[in-house]
Amino acid sequence: MSQFKTTPVPRVKNISKADFIEQYYKPQKPVLIEDLTKNWPAYEKWTLDYIQERSGDQIVPLYNNEPAKDKESVYAPKKEMKLHDYIEILKTQPTDLRIFFYELLKKMPSLLEDFEYPDIGLKFFKKLPALFFGGGESKVFMHYDIDLPDSMHFHFDGHKSVTLFSPEQTKYLYRVPYSIHNLESIDMDNPDFEKYPALQYAEGIQADMKHGDALYMPSGYWHYIKYLDGGFSMTLRALPRSPKRFLNMLSNVVVMRNFDNFTRKYWGQKWLDYKDELAIKRTEKNLKHT
Repeated sequence: MSQFKTTPVPRVKNISKADFIEQYYKPQKPVLIEDLTKNWPAYEKWTLDYIQERSGDQIVPLYNNEPAKDKESVYAPKKEMKLHDYIEILKTQPTDLRIFFYELLKKMPSLLEDFEYPDIGLKFFKKLPALFFGGGESKVFMHYDIDLPDSMHFHFDGHKSVTLFSPEQTKYLYRVPYSIHNLESIDMDNPDFEKYPALQYAEGIQADMKHGDALYMPSGYWHYIKYLDGGFSMTLRALPRSPKRFLNMLSNVVVMRNFDNFTRKYWGQKWLDYKDELAIKRTEKNLKHT
């Protein structure tokens, strides 16, 4: 079984704001902080049961591990279900169904009372705190965030695995043009180094998260996520810090995404196949110059 070369993410406790800025934020290095949520009410309260009790009758969109095909929108859910019933599945059986970007301000604002924005040196964008749910078979395809934020990712009630790759590793990852993901045919748990030889040169950072852990993911970092059992996470985002990265974010959101959506609408699977072929050609060209 093939595996990526990875090193464990640094794990710290009781880190000061000054140390976080100097050791991780400025050099843009990931770190897992074990005690950042210990004083939050959420550390004691936030379980699947707690969310389920507050779910009411709201309906949520659900996604699975299958990539969108042809003219399907990547934002179109595979099914919809009551949040209460979905959480019951998470509690009782493995599933690949997951919730993507559940906005707290709109859907469960009472949860805002259970946490605080950490004073750690990041200027968090306070209008978009979001939850992400998944089951024991849920996987989030390898990607980087289109808005290029510095993110703090907090996990609750369960375990998940996060594999990170720095932007410098992009040349080995078969990035799909006009997209924020790599080839969806790549099995990130068992990469085929013969079919995709550049992958063997990629070096990742591995983070295993448990309840209350906080993972700092610097701007532009690739991440592949696996839920090891039912649980959920919250992401707080900070806008890009440099003018260049801010302009890249605007280009991604305003130009690249709309161009890709427009072209996919009319070309469908032909456009997807073309991008995949281009990803392979470009990566193999990079490999020759490595």
